[in-house]
Amino acid sequence: MLGQAMVKPRRQALWGAGYPFHPQSSSCLSLTEEVFLEAAEYGNTPEVRQMLEELPDLNVNCINYMGQNALQLAVANEHLEVTRLLLKKKDLARIGDALLLAISKGYIRIVEAILSHEAFADGQRLTNSPSQAETHDDFFSYDEDGTRFSHDVTPIILASQCQQFEIVHILLIKGARIERPHDYFCQCQTCSEQRRHDSFSHSQSRINAYKGLASPAYLCLSTEDPVMAALELSNELALLANTEKEFKNDYKKLSMQCKDFVVGLLDLCRNTEEVEAILNGDKESYRSSDTTNRQNLIRLKLAIKYEVKKFVAHPNCQQQLLSIWYENLSRLHQQTTAVKILLVLGVAAGLPILALIYWIAPSSKLGKLMCGPFLKFVAHAASFMIFLCLLVLNAADRFEGTSLLPNMTTRDYPSQLFRMKTTPFTWMEILIISWVIGKIWEECKDIWTQDIREYISEPWNLLDFSILAIFMTSFIARLMAFWHAYSAQCYIDKHYTSLSNMTLPFEIQYFQLARIHWLPSDPQLISEGLYAVAVVLSFSRIAYILPANESFGPLQISLGRTVKDIFKFMVVFITVFVAFMVGMFNLYSYYLGAKYNDAFTTLEESFKTLFWAIFGLSEVKSVVIDINHKFIENTGYVLYGVYNIIMVVVLLNMLIAMFNSSFQEIEDDADVEWKFARAKLWFSYFEHGGTLPVPFNLVPSPKSVASLLLDIRNLIWNVPPGRFKENPHDEMELNNLRRQEDLTGEASLCPTRHQKIMNCLIKRYILNAQRDKDNDEVNEGELKEIKQDISSLRYELLEREKRDMKTLAELVRKLEEALHVRRKEEQELDMLS
Repeated sequence: MLGQAMVKPRRQALWGAGYPFHPQSSSCLSLTEEVFLEAAEYGNTPEVRQMLEELPDLNVNCINYMGQNALQLAVANEHLEVTRLLLKKKDLARIGDALLLAISKGYIRIVEAILSHEAFADGQRLTNSPSQAETHDDFFSYDEDGTRFSHDVTPIILASQCQQFEIVHILLIKGARIERPHDYFCQCQTCSEQRRHDSFSHSQSRINAYKGLASPAYLCLSTEDPVMAALELSNELALLANTEKEFKNDYKKLSMQCKDFVVGLLDLCRNTEEVEAILNGDKESYRSSDTTNRQNLIRLKLAIKYEVKKFVAHPNCQQQLLSIWYENLSRLHQQTTAVKILLVLGVAAGLPILALIYWIAPSSKLGKLMCGPFLKFVAHAASFMIFLCLLVLNAADRFEGTSLLPNMTTRDYPSQLFRMKTTPFTWMEILIISWVIGKIWEECKDIWTQDIREYISEPWNLLDFSILAIFMTSFIARLMAFWHAYSAQCYIDKHYTSLSNMTLPFEIQYFQLARIHWLPSDPQLISEGLYAVAVVLSFSRIAYILPANESFGPLQISLGRTVKDIFKFMVVFITVFVAFMVGMFNLYSYYLGAKYNDAFTTLEESFKTLFWAIFGLSEVKSVVIDINHKFIENTGYVLYGVYNIIMVVVLLNMLIAMFNSSFQEIEDDADVEWKFARAKLWFSYFEHGGTLPVPFNLVPSPKSVASLLLDIRNLIWNVPPGRFKENPHDEMELNNLRRQEDLTGEASLCPTRHQKIMNCLIKRYILNAQRDKDNDEVNEGELKEIKQDISSLRYELLEREKRDMKTLAELVRKLEEALHVRRKEEQELDMLS
């Protein structure tokens, strides 16, 4: 038949680009085929049934001018009965197109009818996309127009993208799954071949797959732990957004969609148990050596790591965090600010006593209170404030000046060197060193308990590492100066009884000289410089505890964002600055001594002049030359003026605009930003251990000794360190270990409490999504569906009327025959009579 020849082979386009439709399709159709397509389009079920029954040679695969066959027209207009009639025909083409079309429009009954077709018996059709089908197969349209959907879209991907929960459920039951795309840098044969053949199509297929994976419909129905899957997928999509810059907005949108999904689940919780199920995961899937009742908050840790800020700042989540923060001190949350301040001052004043009590009896009532996150935070904050006070008091003896001028040398007695008075550590400095050592030990424990990459990824950890490194370098340099001074003093005490009128070795003289004669590389000078830097950085560490307060938290976040803006700005700033510094130096380097001042004659002077020019502290006469070289001088004026315009007018104002933009972003979402930052702060004190603050943690407690012995025993029995500890980023490994330990399989047969709760939340989420969809206003598509239903009903009524008329005509005919028989009988009776 001609219609069959129009579907199967791949025809060549013989018409121009400005003529998009088939010029031959409608003209090649017979009158019967046109009537057949029209009947299928308008839902004329009786006509279609009659033509299929009475015309065995009818080409059911004929297409109209738009390249659509009868099945596609019936599905597009939601004519279920016509679709069922067509599906009974053999050699029916484009069933896959019809299925995709029904899925896109959400026609569930038509989808079920198509899936019951024999073509889907083996399930292979559901897993293959149109591009994976064979070219000689009519399951999808392979003409020059192709399908109306992308060739890499499978039914399950399309149903997920369209948020069709029921259709996704049907497809999942039949075994359909979305295949996860390979890694972006995958070099397997399939990926390499696809990139080489069509890189754009390869990228689009990956995006379509991720659109299906990130769909709430697929997340809800395809996994037992949708929260974990959504969090992991959101992070993967965020990384892809930074990798595939071309499709950054698409991936960011999908990542935000996953985050909104977990927020939506949390929003549907109705009691504390459901909130805990989302935040903690399945508690029964692993074992922990922790004997306390504190929650593990595995999912929440992942949300903080992946910066799902709306999830962390959600009221349900914050309420749960607040209950853990005031553990064993629930009434304290209801107290006034004055009471809380008195408690903080009391803990700070009695810190040594509290530390001693915890060291002796960690399981006592007071010891358990000390283990609480709030008191732990107060103790550590008080310890840090004491450390800052020590830094201030260490310089208290020089507040009103010092008697040791740079050109003076003093001795307590004639044979004592000057350095033996300035290099020894004071008792205040010894306390500072103890605090630093305690902090180093605390950081070492943090690195041991968590992954090194996770430790480095936290900016505050890098700041702590820098402060401790600078402090230790300063102390080591100071110790070197003291050692040299002590060695020189021993030499003096051994070989000389009087220092008057004696020629001393250079090393000994060096330690007698006043400060103005010290070498620039003197270890004591290096120590003092590094110590000053460390003190400044130590005070900046106060910003770490500011998120605990609602007033200072947003301010600290804004300051952190400002620092990031400055680093971005420095790239442009340094480029412009170095360009003008080198240019001005090249211009004036030959005029040393022949200028109004020494500006730009050396690199150092060029740097100073241009740097202070940013703040308006450099003179305009810096470019003036005393000799009559006007070209050089005018060139200097021009360069210096352009520099001021670029740096002061353009770049500085741009930096101010960046500050305003960042501050406005924080202000627009200040509550979410602050609660997220506060949650990160709280989490650092939720972990068990590290109860004693610095420097009391230097003294090993009986509890820590017992924990060390337990770790040694685990190492002897080949148990990995931290085997029974909570690991928020490796729960899957814990579940695998649990299976490997041959635990009972009852959990796999009977759903756990966590699974039951998650099932309830998923059902609630689906019902809520369907209710929102039903509450939407009637759109043009729905009006079209109503019109099609009315049209189909009209044909059914006409068919019923036709059948009724036939029945009535038959009754009339029978009645007439009966009357005719009756008349003949009467006539015969009359003749007989």
